[in-house]
This record gives sequence, C-alpha cells and structure tokens, in this order.
Amino acid sequence: MAISDDAVQIRAQGWRTLAALHGTIDAALEKALQSEHQLSVVEFTVLDALSRQDGWHMRMQQLARAAALSSSATTRLVTRLEDRGLLTRIMCDDDRRGIYTELTRQGVAVLEQARPTHDAALQKALAGAAEVAELEPLVRALDDVSRGSAGGRLSA
Repeated sequence: MAISDDAVQIRAQGWRTLAALHGTIDAALEKALQSEHQLSVVEFTVLDALSRQDGWHMRMQQLARAAALSSSATTRLVTRLEDRGLLTRIMCDDDRRGIYTELTRQGVAVLEQARPTHDAALQKALAGAAEVAELEPLVRALDDVSRGSAGGRLSA
C-alpha cells in the first residue's frame, strides 16, 4: 500500500470512529431528552443556540447553520417549536425580507428544565465511550479541548 493510500485509510478510520462516537452520544441524548422533556436533540440544540444570543433571537439562516439543518428542515422545525409556544418568528426591522426566530419565556423555561438532563446524559455517554478502546482517544481529545476552551471537563 502506498503512503497516500495509508493516509486515506487513516483518515477514513478516524472519520468512522468520530461517527461512532457521535452516534453513541446522539442516541443517549435523544433518549434522555425525549423521555424527560419531549424534546429531540435538534430541538434542544435550537433552543440552546437561541438562548446564547443577545436578545434570544437569530436569523433563520444562522439558526440553520447552528442546528446543521437545511433551510427547509429549519423552517419545519421552527414551525413545530412555534406551535408548542417555545419560540416565535418576528420580522427584521432593518430588512423586510429577514425573519428572526426568537425564544419565548416558555422556551427558556423548557430549556432550563432540559439542560441538566442533557448535560448528565452527555457526561454519562462520554464516560461510557471512554471505556471503549477505539473511542477513548476521541473522548480524551474532547476533554482536552474542553479544558483548553472552557476550563471544564466533559467526561467523568
């Protein structure tokens, strides 16, 4: 096997390992958030992203990027959350074509209730993943990144 083939194989294996860790974490978060708060991971992500904005609102395009969704999927998601009273859409004052999505007080309350569940499920999933030899280096890397940027620990 040529050197370039080795590099491709290493990257491909790294990607598969990252995808496995993501799947493990996503499944754990989905189960916990659905059972405790009737929220999907992506719904939590949207509420969380909005809560971190000054004024609790974002343009729809920004929200799509934050949730890693297409524009149409974001619109459907926002409609579902709006129907539940967790967020609302408002017109942009300086651009009539622009629409903001804004977190409601009820959305803030749901997020505040769901955040400890999310955080505990994330910590538990990472701790479990750290016990899997193939995933442990990625968990350690996430922990290192977390300590470097936030001063905290991701895993138990």
